[in-house]
Amino acid sequence: MATVELRFSALPEHVRTARLVAAAVARRAGVDEAVLDEVRLAVGEACTRAVGLHQHGGITAPVNVSLIEEEKQFSIEVGDKAPHAVIGPGAPEAAAVEDAETEEDEMGLAVISGLVDDVEVSAGQDGGRIRMTWPTAPTVLPPV
Repeated sequence: MATVELRFSALPEHVRTARLVAAAVARRAGVDEAVLDEVRLAVGEACTRAVGLHQHGGITAPVNVSLIEEEKQFSIEVGDKAPHAVIGPGAPEAAAVEDAETEEDEMGLAVISGLVDDVEVSAGQDGGRIRMTWPTAPTVLPPV
């Protein structure tokens, strides 16, 4: 398993770099060329979301991106350090983030879900993580 770690300041201009790196590593990992645009778009959306959460919350920690090459799949994890309200049994509704921000966040997650079949989202008081996974083609070695 090979992993590339990328950390960048929560500034919008760094999102483009994250997209380019993700596409290059995905290509090397064996992700189908026809899917690379989706990889770029999904990573861009996840990173833009993380940057927005950091900026809105005044968080100076970097956004973390892990590009994970496994045997038959390629995964990208985008992590933020923004505390996320946990809403559920026993959690006060007042802990929810502003309606406009929540709506924008949900829109971003909907875009990502539309681009990627295998998405996992986790969030808590210590930050959040979006893990997106794509299948890879088996590497075929040329004949000797």
